[in-house]
Amino acid sequence: MSDDPHDLSELTHPPHHRAEIVFAVVSFLIAVALATQWSSQTDWVARQPLSRQPGLWPLIAIVGMLVFGAGELIACLIRNRRNGGGDVLAEMGLWARAGEYALWFLVYVLATPWIGYLPATALFMTLLAQRLGYRGRILWLTPVLALGIVVMFKGVLQVRIPGGAVYDLFPQAIRNVLVLYL
Repeated sequence: MSDDPHDLSELTHPPHHRAEIVFAVVSFLIAVALATQWSSQTDWVARQPLSRQPGLWPLIAIVGMLVFGAGELIACLIRNRRNGGGDVLAEMGLWARAGEYALWFLVYVLATPWIGYLPATALFMTLLAQRLGYRGRILWLTPVLALGIVVMFKGVLQVRIPGGAVYDLFPQAIRNVLVLYL
């Protein structure tokens, strides 16, 4: 690599990662699984032009996944044979660590109908900020940011989000305010 800031070699020849093969194999196997299910999951209507067939775009997408997935798989096999590579398990560990945030989001989505949008947003933003290493005064700003997000979504954008089940414990007048604004 050169020190030239305009050097585009990283874009045209990205660094090789041996674990690419895992991604290529898994994505190709998913494409194969989708291809085996195409005929049972889509319809082909008699006397309809090709452009009006409900199964046309899923078929195009699956064929594209198979063709490009096979190409990526072949390219990964060639790169792995030519370049060798590093530790596959270490790189897959990095991928798995990214899955933690998907779990945080899943728990947040599951908790929201029970405790409400504002409490869930404030709680999960604070916990996630703490998990990311924020401490002190900045950590106390996360509930304020959560309130701003709720006001933006429910007040400004008027996104309808069902109230939490815990709201049913409040008297009707307070419950209505909580459902409408929080």
